[in-house]
Amino acid sequence: MSAENTEPVAVSQPAPDAAPAAVAPTPQPEAQPATEPAASSAPEAAPAAAPAVTEEKEEAKPEEPVAAEPEAPTEKKDEPVEEPQNALTKKFTDAEWKAVKELRAKLPEVFAKAYPDASPAPTSITLWGVPLSTEPHAKASVILAKFARARNLDVAQAEEMLVATLRWRDEIKIDEVLKEEFDADVFGKLGKVFGKDKEGHPVTYNLYGAVKDMKAVFGDVQQFIRWRVQFMEQSIELLDFETVDQMVQIHDYEGVSITQRDASQKAAAKEATSIFQNHYPEFLSRKFFINVPTLLTWIFWLFKPLISAATLAKMSVVGSGAKTIGAELSQVIDVKELPKRYGGEAEGFASD
Repeated sequence: MSAENTEPVAVSQPAPDAAPAAVAPTPQPEAQPATEPAASSAPEAAPAAAPAVTEEKEEAKPEEPVAAEPEAPTEKKDEPVEEPQNALTKKFTDAEWKAVKELRAKLPEVFAKAYPDASPAPTSITLWGVPLSTEPHAKASVILAKFARARNLDVAQAEEMLVATLRWRDEIKIDEVLKEEFDADVFGKLGKVFGKDKEGHPVTYNLYGAVKDMKAVFGDVQQFIRWRVQFMEQSIELLDFETVDQMVQIHDYEGVSITQRDASQKAAAKEATSIFQNHYPEFLSRKFFINVPTLLTWIFWLFKPLISAATLAKMSVVGSGAKTIGAELSQVIDVKELPKRYGGEAEGFASD
């Protein structure tokens, strides 16, 4: 937003006091005979009046500047709104701030498109625990920046992404997904959150080989998707959007063989990739694929076309063995935060 300039108010100058020439002269009596003494005093009275007028003019001059002094400028009403800041927003570039402000201004349109049946359309919504509205808020700016960055600061595309995300969350009934209970013997072993990296990002582990019965995991693709979404939402709850707004993901394929990848697994992986690509923007700090058998490296390349270049740059495929994995992960995660099974010093979830 820009402030309007307030032009100074023009003040008309008061007219100066009339000059002596403007004063009507005292009528002069006709000359009288010298024998009449009273007549000789009248001509002497006229010169005495001129100094009096001049003196009156000189006394009025000091009042001129006072009368001409301009009025005090009126207070500007359209001062730019100062943006609330936190550690993350202070890292925004000028281009990112511009995109964030433009996207924020479009939020009423976003809400109207996302919730067409709502009457009236909401003026604010809460996304990942952060209120979004046209009112400036540091955490909200962080959320909006995610959508802007995910679409290369194209505000129109970021708007479409945000609308689609809100619609999807409404369709999947995200609040119900968060309350859903899943079989602990199956899904309880698939995902873990443990420790933080050297920059404070929480670290999540997806253990695809932890359950041998793949049909129990992927037999119901939509159930798997709901569990995966719930696990992602629970991981996001660890982010404060003030100092940290991303996480590290580790996908462990130990125990997974090529023969186990049936149509259901492929469908689940494809749908999950699409969901996280389109509805969870910029939540990834780093992503590691570990214990990946040589024959399964094709998984990474298979889904490469579906992944943005920015996301692809954050991914690493690591081999097998604690020493190999530890050498790679310890560059990002301190060994005291890394489970022993991955070459670190922490007990972690080794007994699971």
